Amino acid sequence: MASFVPTRADTLEDQRLYTSARLTEVACLDCLARVGVKKNSEHHTSIQWRREARDVCPELTRRDAGTDGRDYHQGCPRLTASIDAAVREGRVPIGAEDGY
Repeated sequence: MASFVPTRADTLEDQRLYTSARLTEVACLDCLARVGVKKNSEHHTSIQWRREARDVCPELTRRDAGTDGRDYHQGCPRLTASIDAAVREGRVPIGAEDGY
């Protein structure tokens, strides 16, 4: 349970900037799972997994069978390849804007 639930407009805007600003939707070229992606630099990639994407990704489904469903830190190599392709094609911009 959250110990702090933001209600002020400026705090809610900060929360939006940190969690979802500049996310570009990318679909896995294998299973079509759709995630939000942001690249602040060539070496930094943020991926926002949606529940629907976690549920359809065979890599995560196979790996997480029998767990509590929280072990997603390793990611999916096929999705990583799909993100790399989207970056090469210019669909995912690289570089932070205004710190985000």
